[in-house]
Amino acid sequence: MNVEVEIEPRHAGERWSQVLTANGPISIGRVGCDVPLPSELVSRRHAIVQILEDALRVEDTSSNGTLADGEILRRTSRQIAWGAPIVIGTFTLNFRPVDGGAVARSRSSETPSGARRQPEFELPSVVVANEVEPELRREIHKRLIEHLDLAMTDAAKLDDPSFRPRVLTALRRIVVSLESRLPTPCDVDGLVGELADEALGLGPLEHLLADPSVTEIMVIDANTIYIEKSGKMQRASARFTDDERVRSVIERIVTPLGRRIDESSPLVDARLPDGSRVNAIIKPLALRGSCITIRKFARTPLTLEKLISGDTLTTAMGRFLTRAVVAKKNIVISGGTGSGKTTLLNVLSTAIPNDERIVTIEDSAELKLAQPHVVSLETRPSNMEGKGEYTIRDLVKNALRMRPDRIVVGECRGGEALDMLQAMNTGHDGSLTTTHANSPVEALARLETLSLMAGVDLPSRAIREQIAASVHVIVQQSRLNDGTRKVTAITELCGLDPKGEFETRAIYEFRRSGTGAEGRVQGEFVATGHLPTFLDEFIVRGLIKPGELYL
Repeated sequence: MNVEVEIEPRHAGERWSQVLTANGPISIGRVGCDVPLPSELVSRRHAIVQILEDALRVEDTSSNGTLADGEILRRTSRQIAWGAPIVIGTFTLNFRPVDGGAVARSRSSETPSGARRQPEFELPSVVVANEVEPELRREIHKRLIEHLDLAMTDAAKLDDPSFRPRVLTALRRIVVSLESRLPTPCDVDGLVGELADEALGLGPLEHLLADPSVTEIMVIDANTIYIEKSGKMQRASARFTDDERVRSVIERIVTPLGRRIDESSPLVDARLPDGSRVNAIIKPLALRGSCITIRKFARTPLTLEKLISGDTLTTAMGRFLTRAVVAKKNIVISGGTGSGKTTLLNVLSTAIPNDERIVTIEDSAELKLAQPHVVSLETRPSNMEGKGEYTIRDLVKNALRMRPDRIVVGECRGGEALDMLQAMNTGHDGSLTTTHANSPVEALARLETLSLMAGVDLPSRAIREQIAASVHVIVQQSRLNDGTRKVTAITELCGLDPKGEFETRAIYEFRRSGTGAEGRVQGEFVATGHLPTFLDEFIVRGLIKPGELYL
């Protein structure tokens, strides 16, 4: 059914309406939502409205609360009637069913009597707010800290939804008192919102994190932020007040996770509450200032169907990999940084049967397995006394005592590769992992090198035999120069040849034929004609039905 949302600002401006197709929950918020509301009093994802048969269910997901039919909601939900007012920030929303019309999540060109269609809008320009001199921004921060005694405020209180309105009110008063020193024109609302985000949140990163088209955020220094969109790098207009604010954001990320960053430990890996991966490094290692790299976690997990529709691989390739996972083949996903290895690992893991016990091991937890029997383990750095560190290798060794059916290691980058190979070769078939390499052959060479880092005095031939007996399939994932990500090879490891070299056979390949318009990569996925040696296992397990294609 179609739903009309009438939106009325409380103080100024004419009301407008928006028509949506209610094919799922409707999100309301500041950025990247189905119903966007341009106000700093609105959280970036403020509320969710579920369409029921004869009513609405409103769920508050904000920092400031939602007023639904006269009742204040704070991280709770309630059912209300159609047409009952929903107050969010300075806006009142009314939902009404609409008969007919196929308008899908777009603005309506027709509005109720007396109303006028609101033109497309965006958030207040952060460029204007950023033109405020750093010295003045620092003074505003100093006055805010003195006014609210933020330095002595418990960190948990800063996350309290009722605290942000106090900060916004105080900031507005401070900014107004310094109005003569502001540039003209100045986006006061944008400036207040930015400074509030720096005081309570992640500063200018808040808007970038809320933008679903941004996949990676890279802070070079306080004045330089780059983002990745559609696989392409571009500079963002946002910036921090100074390096101290960047350090504060890093502290805000790592402290709840029990990690630390200081001159004695100047780099850290962490994650945001939504699962996004964060790496931070500060002076003296980062010469230009504190540096942050955020790999955003997709709100909607990718599926094999989405990868196929996105031309990452073909239906036949996806079918083969799914069968290989079910048949408990050991798979290594190889690729460069940002090529999509972890994403592919997540997608392939969905093929693991629900009745198996899975143990996942990662540096920073990113995997989101949907199976019911999953044990997730994460490494821990040493404390200030240099004790308490648990590495991936420690966790792999411990996982062997946890009766796993499968072990999934986020990435092999050290001596744990040897332990992983031994696990694969001693009754833990069907394990998956990733590693950094540019081709399947290089991936095998890297596994050999990593195994040597375990400190075990084994000859190279013995390690190669271990790899040949353990690994069945290498999947090469690549990010091409046009920003697209593709599975460029699926290769079987057939063992060692008489000279002791790895013997590999490509099953599928992406063969590039040229470059098209706007630098787009041209090419096609092809089956090489090689049938894997374990094809009979697919048939025995019933994975290939009579009349179905082998590959």
